[in-house]
Amino acid sequence: QVQLVESGGGLVQAGGSLRLSCAASGRTFSTYVMGWFRQAPGKEREFVAAIRWSGGNKYYADSVKGRFTISRDNAKSPVYLQMNNLKPEDTAVYYCAAKAAIMSVYDYWGQGTQVTVSS
Repeated sequence: QVQLVESGGGLVQAGGSLRLSCAASGRTFSTYVMGWFRQAPGKEREFVAAIRWSGGNKYYADSVKGRFTISRDNAKSPVYLQMNNLKPEDTAVYYCAAKAAIMSVYDYWGQGTQVTVSS
């Protein structure tokens, strides 16, 4: 089992920045992929960004490219999502997720953290 805990959400004005963190514990392997998803009210959950466990190979949704950066310092550090130039449409609950390999589904999810961007 893998446990994921997000932190760092909050209220910010449009154009501002926030950094989300996701701490993982439990049974993890170097093949794992860590991802961020978000779900706005009345909408389906959508992919935001992902990173290989080692910190390489990063993936982004087109809607956040150039504004969001996913990173981690090392295999034991949290996974971060740096969000810059935030827009009201970025308002959502953000979830951290993990999966065992790039081709598998996300099996583990955090509880989510609210991000609200005011105009």
